Amino acid sequence: MSMPLPQFSHETLYDDAPMVPIKQLDAVWFQVGGTICNLRCHHCFISCTPENDKFKFMPLEMCKPYLDDAKALGAKEYYFTGGEPFANPEMIDILELTVSQYGPATVLTNATVLTEEKLARLKNIAQASEHKIEIRVSLDGYTPEMNDPIRGEGTFDRAIAGTKALVQHGFQPILTITRTWDDCDEKVLEGFVSLLAGIGYAKPRLKILPSIKLGAEVDRTTGYTETDRITHDMMQNRDPAQLLCHNSRLVTDQGVWVCPILLDSPHAHMSDSLQGAMQDYPLRHSACYTCWLHGAICSNDTTSCTAPK
Repeated sequence: MSMPLPQFSHETLYDDAPMVPIKQLDAVWFQVGGTICNLRCHHCFISCTPENDKFKFMPLEMCKPYLDDAKALGAKEYYFTGGEPFANPEMIDILELTVSQYGPATVLTNATVLTEEKLARLKNIAQASEHKIEIRVSLDGYTPEMNDPIRGEGTFDRAIAGTKALVQHGFQPILTITRTWDDCDEKVLEGFVSLLAGIGYAKPRLKILPSIKLGAEVDRTTGYTETDRITHDMMQNRDPAQLLCHNSRLVTDQGVWVCPILLDSPHAHMSDSLQGAMQDYPLRHSACYTCWLHGAICSNDTTSCTAPK
């Protein structure tokens, strides 16, 4: 019978958990923004804030050896997250290096710190590279009344301005939306489609995410329960490729973690190197249940939507 291990960060670990094999490294995530963010979102599962420097910015000189190792291990794409990646003063330099020498890149941002200078450089880099740059913008409501209680007063207007600027500079940002509403998803999607049509984004790419019951989200709603866990039977007919830990790892300024969701877990630290992190991992975290339930929540898969006529 599975027994719980010590608790931390509102989470229970289980000592009898199924293992997920990693046979190849397809993607590498970089916690390039650390846990430092200009916002204080009430649902942030790693509780990023302007003061949270538990994980710090990753400079270019720190990222490059990991990029080299990732390429040698066969990585095909690279993700940059935080915190707020564009708060890192070297983010665009890191992005330019990545798409010029390694492969396609995705940046996860709140779009509130994108200056005209940064946008112009992003556009030039994207046009000069054979590899694609994807921008994912976090926005949790199609009105200020829906978004700002979660992400902070005034964040809706700032994020929409940033999204509009990205579209004007030739990008098709992926809007990532955490499910915090009681309405049906279709109604929410219609609201976002109408909103984005108004800023010139006629065929937006939208991705609805489940809430992850860690960090600040525990105080906003609730944490995981004892039934939120993965058993061996649950993995019998489950394709492990639907789980991020099957083919990717997270690089931080403090080594390599199994995935970006488990950044707050010391048990999720695997190695100081990507090569050392190429080992199977037990699904012993309550948060693993969210990935099992929804599948590929960290991917760039989207819902294609068309603006109403």
